[in-house]
Amino acid sequence: MSAEEATINPDGTTTFEDTTGAADDIPQADEAGADDAGAGADFTEEAAEEIIKGTDPALFLLLAVVAFAVVFIVLRIRRKRASADVDDFFSNLDGDKFNLRLPAAVDEYYDVKAKAEEEGWEPGQAAQGKQPSAQHRALAQALMKRCIADIPIVTFIQRESAGMNKLYSQSMCSVKQWKSYQAAEAMVSAEVEEVRAEADEVEPGWSQVIWRQAMQYHNMLKQKEEQAKQAAIAQQKALAEKNRIEGEKQAAEKAKYDAVKAKVDAEKARIQNAEKTAEELAKQEAREKDSKNAFKGVKKGFLG
Repeated sequence: MSAEEATINPDGTTTFEDTTGAADDIPQADEAGADDAGAGADFTEEAAEEIIKGTDPALFLLLAVVAFAVVFIVLRIRRKRASADVDDFFSNLDGDKFNLRLPAAVDEYYDVKAKAEEEGWEPGQAAQGKQPSAQHRALAQALMKRCIADIPIVTFIQRESAGMNKLYSQSMCSVKQWKSYQAAEAMVSAEVEEVRAEADEVEPGWSQVIWRQAMQYHNMLKQKEEQAKQAAIAQQKALAEKNRIEGEKQAAEKAKYDAVKAKVDAEKARIQNAEKTAEELAKQEAREKDSKNAFKGVKKGFLG
């Protein structure tokens, strides 16, 4: 489209000039923007290519080595941590569970036995007559005490035996735990046989029944302990109930006393208020009477 420019001359005439060419020489805004964008894109790609070309390949290799080292260290730390957790698990599982010790009654029995031998008692010597000797009776009591004291560790090993053998057969327990269990089992087994041997020395044939008797006595003692425990609990409950009842009784008595006191105080206050009111009324009447008398005196003086 052609464009003409109007020019006003001094004499008032008007002339027109074609400005189409000039308009064509001016670039459009869209075209300029597109050209600038293309130039910017070319500059960015060229700059990136120059930077990449100018980078030493050894740097990429170094970065790859560093990344690999970081990943390796992280994985190794995690693996060590997992291994430590497993070791801690087995270590905690081992613990002191099988670090068993024989009861003090074992040494006490041998002390009694040594004293009995010094007094003339001989192993395997049966009781003479209906009344056993003092040494025989003391030995029998000491051995039974020892056997009863052994019951907890014997029952513990019996209870753990099946589970430990199953764990070991399935490789689910540590070597340390298995060895600790074996040592505890061997110690308890040796103690059981030793008690039987000592029982036959105290009373021939006693080894056949001593452990059964010890278990019965042990259960009886546990039952007595449980009964004593329950009795103590019942006593504590009874004492607590007694204290509660006494507390409630005292609270009720206090509430009753407070109610009576409040009633008495209220009556005293009422009487005091009534007396005060009566006193004020009397004073008011006296003032009114004095006022009337004064008024009469004034009136009389005024009229007289």
